[in-house]
Amino acid sequence: MKKKLNQLEATAICGNDISSSCLYVSALAIVYAGQYAWISLLMVAGVLYLFREIYGEVVGALPLNGGAYNALLNTTKKSTASLAASLTVLSYMTTAVISASEAVKYAYSIWSVFPVVPITIGLLAVFMGLVFIGIGESSKVAIIIFVFHLFSLTLLCVFCVLFFMKNGVDILLLNFRVPMKGSILNALFLGFSAAMLGISGFESSANYVEEQQDGVFPKTLRNMWVVVTVFNPLIAFLALAIVPIANISSNQDALLSYLGGVSGGNWLSLLIGIDAALVLSGAVLTSFVGVGGLMERMALDRILPKFMLKRNRRSSPYMTYIIFFLLCVSILLVTKGNLAKLAGVYTIAFLSVMVLFGIGNMLLKINRAKLPRPERASWPGLLLAIFAVLVAMLGNVILNPYYLMIFAEYLIPTLLVVFFMLYRTAIFKIVLVVLTYVFPNRGPLFKTLHRYTQRMLTAINKQQFVFFTKDDNVATLNKVMLYITRNEPSKILKIVSVLDKNDTIPIRLKQDIDVLNRAYPEIDIQFIVEDGVFGPAKIKEFSKRWGIPTNFMFIGSPSEKFPYKIQELGEVRMIV
Repeated sequence: MKKKLNQLEATAICGNDISSSCLYVSALAIVYAGQYAWISLLMVAGVLYLFREIYGEVVGALPLNGGAYNALLNTTKKSTASLAASLTVLSYMTTAVISASEAVKYAYSIWSVFPVVPITIGLLAVFMGLVFIGIGESSKVAIIIFVFHLFSLTLLCVFCVLFFMKNGVDILLLNFRVPMKGSILNALFLGFSAAMLGISGFESSANYVEEQQDGVFPKTLRNMWVVVTVFNPLIAFLALAIVPIANISSNQDALLSYLGGVSGGNWLSLLIGIDAALVLSGAVLTSFVGVGGLMERMALDRILPKFMLKRNRRSSPYMTYIIFFLLCVSILLVTKGNLAKLAGVYTIAFLSVMVLFGIGNMLLKINRAKLPRPERASWPGLLLAIFAVLVAMLGNVILNPYYLMIFAEYLIPTLLVVFFMLYRTAIFKIVLVVLTYVFPNRGPLFKTLHRYTQRMLTAINKQQFVFFTKDDNVATLNKVMLYITRNEPSKILKIVSVLDKNDTIPIRLKQDIDVLNRAYPEIDIQFIVEDGVFGPAKIKEFSKRWGIPTNFMFIGSPSEKFPYKIQELGEVRMIV
């Protein structure tokens, strides 16, 4: 990119998504936790603080687009990483559709003169067009929306405080006397589970980290945490201070507009309604930007089709955005914009991604302990964060068990596409076997299908891979071979040693490679010794010379003495 995102631009893109939760999460928490909703929301802020360190460590160590997918891809099997990617894409789809649909419904409540579903599709198309012209340009729109949203929330809180000071504590005390359906602990559990939706969007910044300036990513995490910690509990408390709980429940779909009407009059209610429509629209932009970085990385790694890497003149991966737009339209038409169905998919997908990111951090600590990183999450904090999200998932299943079935309906087709790409070599081999049984006479149709399948199989297997090493440890090299045979369809592996003037070829390395050639006869292992200095320039030189993309080049986990940052090596993957 010619220009990378600064702190305000990067924060605005992800901030619109997470800050839009203020429009619904306070009401949702009050419905389940009653007068203790603000405590539930503070608990959520505490969990988010733990995830600040988790995301900071993982993305600091592996500052590449992809979020949980990237974390797991560099620490465990490709299939596990693909599960995280599928869940993230599903989460982005439902985020985009829910946000666009709710934005149009807010606008419809002000100007009820247009059909909701066609306008929702139009809104999705508008933001697809924005990302076509580039993330830098679309970030300007995000900044306008984000700043206006923070101004509107601050104005609403000021008027609610003034109303509270003027009218006294009677309503607040009345609300705290309302009898609860169960225990306080049960209310906090259910309120916390429902309120975890208030941190959706926190994972977005990790999916476009490569488009951010150095040092910006941890600041986006901090800024999002501050917004959620300040506004969500504060709005819930102020709502309890100026409105009876019964009125909050009956106005939960547009609670902030209602609070604006109570505390400031119709003009403030109208302002909040306009703000809601805008910031929810901004959350649509977040989905497009986040999924663009993720799906492009998946296509590079051959988990999605290669044609999705096509770019326009402004270097935007337009095919990715078109496919994402079509998926969003399809899920909108299938569900007819039904919020309950969409929320069912969204809730479980989003919380699953958070859990997988935590697991990615665990594996990073265990499998990539020597990899340098700017900060480290503590083990107690990491385990507590994962446990808290699992508790929230359990709570959401208890609240809405039907959501599990809806979630499965959308996840299974997504996984079928991804896992077909992962295991298409084995699938095509099975097809070749089946063809011989279906067409025993081997006529013209058999020959055509057989030739086409064989050509597809050859195209997949001809991709070459590279592993850079100067290590003569045969156990390490065997781990490399096991990783490639289990995760990548390939017939050719280049093991490359780059030696500067002070280096010599390890004595046993050539012997070890001869052993591996006998142990893995299906893979042609080529040992190459190259003079020079190993680094980004050398990697680019090899990539250009051999026509091998950098994401098909592997290294072992570097130590803190390694002179380059991992992002400087391009898409090079760590596999041991």
